[in-house]
Amino acid sequence: MKKDSNSTLVYSTETGRVKQNSSGNKTAAQKSDGFVRLRREVKGRGGGTVIVISGIPLTAQEIKDLAGVLKKKCGCGGTIKDGIIEIQGDHRDALSAELQARGFKVKLAGG
Repeated sequence: MKKDSNSTLVYSTETGRVKQNSSGNKTAAQKSDGFVRLRREVKGRGGGTVIVISGIPLTAQEIKDLAGVLKKKCGCGGTIKDGIIEIQGDHRDALSAELQARGFKVKLAGG
């Protein structure tokens, strides 16, 4: 079987199901271009507004702690999905000010 660096082996008739290697460490900091982006989304959310914060160069635990602080600052709910923080409601100004006070460079993206 020829190895290609761009392909991922899912199943092989020689060995059966191939297990994923455990080298993917999700606690490491995400790659970032240096900007934290705040994007307002309403589509597909039942009419509710959500601010999506992406590009945060922190570890998973630090992102969880930051999300808790941001939710308390805005007095609203939210969640974390794949290293992206989602805050309920349109709180871009408060979130931008808080993130800038913590030393992040912030860009407002989207509508």
